[in-house]
Amino acid sequence: MANRLPRRIPLWSAAAILVGTTIGSGIFRSPAAIADRLPAVLPLLGVWVTGGVLALCGALTLAEVSGAFPDTGGIYVFIREGWGRLPAFLFGWAELVIIRAAALGAIATAFAEYLLRSLGRDSRVAPYDSWVHYIAAAGITAVGCLNYWGVGWGTLLQNVLTLIKCGGLLTLILLAVILGGQHLGMYPTPGVVPGVLSSAASGSLGITSFGLALVSVLWVYDGWADVSFVAGEVQDPARNLPRVLILGTLLIIVIYVLANVAYVTVLPLEELRHSKLVAADVAYRLIGQSGVVAIGFIVMLSTFGTLNGSMLTGPRILWAMAHDGLLFKPLASVHQRYETPHVAIAVTSVLGIAFVSFRSFEQLANTFVTASIPFYALAVASVFPLRRRTGYAPRFRTIGYPVTPVLFISATLYLLANALTDPVARRPTAAVFAVILAGVPIYWGVVKNRPS
Repeated sequence: MANRLPRRIPLWSAAAILVGTTIGSGIFRSPAAIADRLPAVLPLLGVWVTGGVLALCGALTLAEVSGAFPDTGGIYVFIREGWGRLPAFLFGWAELVIIRAAALGAIATAFAEYLLRSLGRDSRVAPYDSWVHYIAAAGITAVGCLNYWGVGWGTLLQNVLTLIKCGGLLTLILLAVILGGQHLGMYPTPGVVPGVLSSAASGSLGITSFGLALVSVLWVYDGWADVSFVAGEVQDPARNLPRVLILGTLLIIVIYVLANVAYVTVLPLEELRHSKLVAADVAYRLIGQSGVVAIGFIVMLSTFGTLNGSMLTGPRILWAMAHDGLLFKPLASVHQRYETPHVAIAVTSVLGIAFVSFRSFEQLANTFVTASIPFYALAVASVFPLRRRTGYAPRFRTIGYPVTPVLFISATLYLLANALTDPVARRPTAAVFAVILAGVPIYWGVVKNRPS
């Protein structure tokens, strides 16, 4: 056990990692901005289905590759096997200096904001705007310690919080379906199901507006691939990883689409467009102030579960790189007692705390998404060279190949092109890619005396 991580994660814990890491604060806060770009309810539901289909295309592809290479590191391993050590190193380098720290910071910030709101405090005003950074740092420290002490503690917390967040969302959905039509009378059109079809005929839908909405939706779906980072610790990975990736992603699609059906069942589309805390507004409309408190508590737990999932999975990439000799050797250490990548977890925690201390949620989230987009595309695209390799024989084969991976790659490239052409996002996007490309000379310095 000196330098290996034991396979201790069962099927349901792996599924909880995927679902719990993906469902964070996005489904509770993003629908307003997405609805604001669309003219009617049917396009709104359509963009959520479209985003889900694209995420499923990625999941179907990685289900094949992860079954063939069930090793700790996930996307890092897939890129290494498909495209070589330099692209894989650049992904790990980006994870070290940008991606994971920014992700932890953004998630922890959302957790801190909702914690303050559940206590009746406004995180936008002093002194609570400063408290956000301290609470977020404390949250990162807490999940870092928990995962340092053992994968069992991290997966147990993930299982519990995933059940709570899914249960809360499903309860809200059921209440909206049962009670929603009794509230407001906001859809007077005769013969139309309240909140689902009544506004579909109004306005016009453009490709640009639908594309911009799809960008936001794909961000909310992000996280489904994180379970691959702990593939080396999943039990019976050739069988369980494809099942987790496919079934977990399908479950997320169902939950997200039903949640939006619930929102538009209770709130008119125009009101939804201005509802920054849509789940809280829906709960208030259904059961009053107690519903707002309950939803605030669920969102707080949801973001904390996502924070824990990110800490559980992210350090494994650094561990895998160090194990390959591409990062400092101590990062490949496995704690003799707890059997965790304790040094990688500690380094990830420190970097996350540093990021969250000086940057806002929007800065952190945009940095994370921009840096991760090209590597998701590379990981999915690895299926093409791998299928030409002798001896490549995965148990599961991608359904719809080659259309399935091509659809996902096209969608991620669209996200990247959108960031590069947007006047506001262009400069920070270029800065992120400059940092990633700075890893090229570092790679040659690290590996020049090492065998390939």
